[in-house]
Amino acid sequence: MVLVDSSSWIESLRKSGRQDVRDRVQSLLAAGEAAWCNIVRLELWNGARGLHEKQALRDFEAHVPNLPIDDVVWGLSIKLAERARSAGLTLSADDLIISACARRHRVTVEHCDDHFRRLEEIH
Repeated sequence: MVLVDSSSWIESLRKSGRQDVRDRVQSLLAAGEAAWCNIVRLELWNGARGLHEKQALRDFEAHVPNLPIDDVVWGLSIKLAERARSAGLTLSADDLIISACARRHRVTVEHCDDHFRRLEEIH
């Protein structure tokens, strides 16, 4: 299982999206390995444009597993925020929660966002 960040979902939905990212997401979907969490869903619905994207999101909701954001995820998010800040990084709360969710469920994050590369360095 791989938690797909909104950055990669967006690239996969765009006709002009990066082909390497589109291919990775499509492979994960085809293998039944793509997952998301509610904050990613919210980000996607918040930015959804047109019928094509909205229909794709409805299809994903029917087939893509949702990784729960529980109290453990919130606690990990706070610890990540502290560690990131100590390392001189100021990251969005969304990215911290998504990273913590992946850690909680012991999955990797599919992304095309430099923030996650930085978070991967923080233990």
